[in-house]
Amino acid sequence: MNSRGGVTLTNGRGGGWGRIRADASRIERNQADGMVRLSRSLYQSLNGLFAVYKPPGIHWKRLRDTVETKLLKELNSLEQPVLWQQVRFLPSFTEGEYGNETSLTVAQLPVLADHPQVKGPAFVALKMGAGHRLDLQSSGVLVLGVGNGNQQLAQLYNSHLTKEYTVKGSFGKATEDFSDTGRLIERTTYDHITLDRLERIIAVIQGSHQRALLTYSGIDLKSQEAYELASRGLLRPMHKSPPIITAIRCVHFSPPNFMLEIQCLHETQQYLRKVVHEIGLELKSSAVCTHVRRTRDGIFTVEDALIRTQWELQSIQAAVRASRSKVKAKLQEDSWRHTDIAGEDMSTGVKAQERSSRCSGPTPVGD
Repeated sequence: MNSRGGVTLTNGRGGGWGRIRADASRIERNQADGMVRLSRSLYQSLNGLFAVYKPPGIHWKRLRDTVETKLLKELNSLEQPVLWQQVRFLPSFTEGEYGNETSLTVAQLPVLADHPQVKGPAFVALKMGAGHRLDLQSSGVLVLGVGNGNQQLAQLYNSHLTKEYTVKGSFGKATEDFSDTGRLIERTTYDHITLDRLERIIAVIQGSHQRALLTYSGIDLKSQEAYELASRGLLRPMHKSPPIITAIRCVHFSPPNFMLEIQCLHETQQYLRKVVHEIGLELKSSAVCTHVRRTRDGIFTVEDALIRTQWELQSIQAAVRASRSKVKAKLQEDSWRHTDIAGEDMSTGVKAQERSSRCSGPTPVGD
């Protein structure tokens, strides 16, 4: 052995170095393969859907990018694979009886091409998508998908599942964008507004939208199929439709403030603010929306949503595992819907044309 820890070759025979090199390479290869499998396993554990809680004042794209950045940072901070080793013959010079003598020393050196500082981080991007969006002012449940979870997001979108909101409003003023932060355009009195009058307007709204829901479902209302779907809560539009409110009720009334619980589909948060505005008009007053919070998006509730301190690898892995059975069950339950939609897409589109010709869409209040 020499100072390099290698074997000096003097007679052309390597002794047992070949076998030692093969054993060392096999051990290193197994360690590297194990780390690669571990990385792939971690990435596979993120494939699916999970919900996060979006605070107001943060754009949904910024939230999605923040979650992705944190996941990538954690994945790349995990133990890195052992670097491959290569056997090299290094020359060495010694002074002998007849002058300088040259010999070759066997040494194992790391393959720097695989070094993290050379090839960069192992994970540079995640295929992460977002479900139904929330605008800047709104808060609540936002569903994200990683990997094949993006396909599940599209399938749930085509299932036309309802969402739930808590919407707060205030009587006595109107603004340009229907929110309390918009430019004020008028002030009105609201002393004449009572809970009974408010609930009557709400009942008119719900009745109008229920008729639209039955129309856009594209099902014969006198059939057994319509009865079974309605009893199971599966009566939903077959295609994209105007915003539809399936349920609405007042849960708090303390003039000028009030709060509504709304179940709906195909809505936007701005549409819900407009509903509050039009409720004020129907009550011979005015109203602005002060808060929009989504408490459920399809099968994901606010209890499932991860708050900011939980946007890390372990919590997200647990959330994805917990959601897989629910997502699978819901997609199986709505499998007939996807089949019908695909069948109509390949047809001449007569059904869609007939349906659109006889549907005028719901109005926020009665006719």
